[in-house]
Amino acid sequence: MVDGHLDLAVDDAHREHLDSEFLVVAPGAVAGPKPPGMPGTGDDAVYERARCQRSTHVRAKVVDRMVGRAIEEHGHEPAANLVGAAFADRNLPDPGHGGECRLFVRGGCVAHAGRCTIGRMDAASPAGRIRLVVLDVDGTVTDSQHQVTVAACRAVDRMRAAGVRVILATGRRYRDALPIAERLEIIEPLVTASGGLVKRPTDHATLHRSRFAPGVLEEVLAVIVAAGHEPVVYTDSFADGYDFLCRRLPDSAQTAPPTGFAAYLLRNSGLARVVPELQLQPPADAFAGFAMGGEAAMKSLEADLSRRFPGHISLHTIRSPRYSDWLCEIAPAGITKWTGIIGLAEAWDIRPAEICAVGDDVNDLPMVREAGLGIAMGNGRPELQRVADRIVGSHDADGMLEVAELVLASLTQSA
Repeated sequence: MVDGHLDLAVDDAHREHLDSEFLVVAPGAVAGPKPPGMPGTGDDAVYERARCQRSTHVRAKVVDRMVGRAIEEHGHEPAANLVGAAFADRNLPDPGHGGECRLFVRGGCVAHAGRCTIGRMDAASPAGRIRLVVLDVDGTVTDSQHQVTVAACRAVDRMRAAGVRVILATGRRYRDALPIAERLEIIEPLVTASGGLVKRPTDHATLHRSRFAPGVLEEVLAVIVAAGHEPVVYTDSFADGYDFLCRRLPDSAQTAPPTGFAAYLLRNSGLARVVPELQLQPPADAFAGFAMGGEAAMKSLEADLSRRFPGHISLHTIRSPRYSDWLCEIAPAGITKWTGIIGLAEAWDIRPAEICAVGDDVNDLPMVREAGLGIAMGNGRPELQRVADRIVGSHDADGMLEVAELVLASLTQSA
């Protein structure tokens, strides 16, 4: 970056892509007509074709022609609003190419040295300025080592500095979400347990807790136990020093290292309360629960519960981000991350169109689908990427920085 503009290195390998797909908006150039049929980028915008010469550096902003065509076709705002999005990596030169940033369009994506940077950039831009960004935790702001990434910290700082609210919406328990919020310096309410519990981290006050209809949880737990699985039930008991109830804990003296569900219970044994007959009389304040096991077993359990309790519970099966097993997660009917988010948004007078939701797994589907700007991480499940408006890089790369660019680009749009 020099004086706010991008130095774009063009070599022979990328000349064909650049010449055919990119349009350069060169500040300070002599005015001339823009190509017919392309949206304008403002009164001061001047369009020029890139000069494709080896090692030539063009100090200019660049707009993807494919984005321009989509904008024209669908009647959205000028392509200038997507400049930041098109160059999500503009502050991060590619270390594999001598520090020079080589970008080109391929398959509807803006690519960075051959790697897809932001997917679906050829689709129409979601309308509206973003005022609230909702971030999943595992696989989104944390990497494959379960650590909050530097990219996530930088992205949150940039969005917050621009006046955008940032919150977390996670499948984690509230207690487990607190260190992530602290690392990101987020003091806004936390949407936890996939929407089942919303609490304020500054004083741990409960803002929302979901409830099962009378008798439903008892029947659900009975089915889980009859299928040979052990249920876990979440309660709003942070102040009491525990988070969940289970029927038993594994023997900590066993010689073989525990895996899957046993590892979960041992790791969190200090936060458990053992109730041997849990399925007969679950607590009245239970707001969610889960069973854990192999992928096939959990998907089968989900299908069975869905068939037995239509319209009475919410279900999804995801792979545990930390343990070797899968989780069949259970909540009262209609409860998702999105329901927790929308309750907060309404209190802040923020419309769904002004929300950006970012995630990687199937429990993120409702919020990514319903938000004005839904973003899937590059490491996300295919089901989520199919419904997302944009696809960014992975949690182990700089996907979160690309999220920030997309959000900040939306702020250039008219209110």
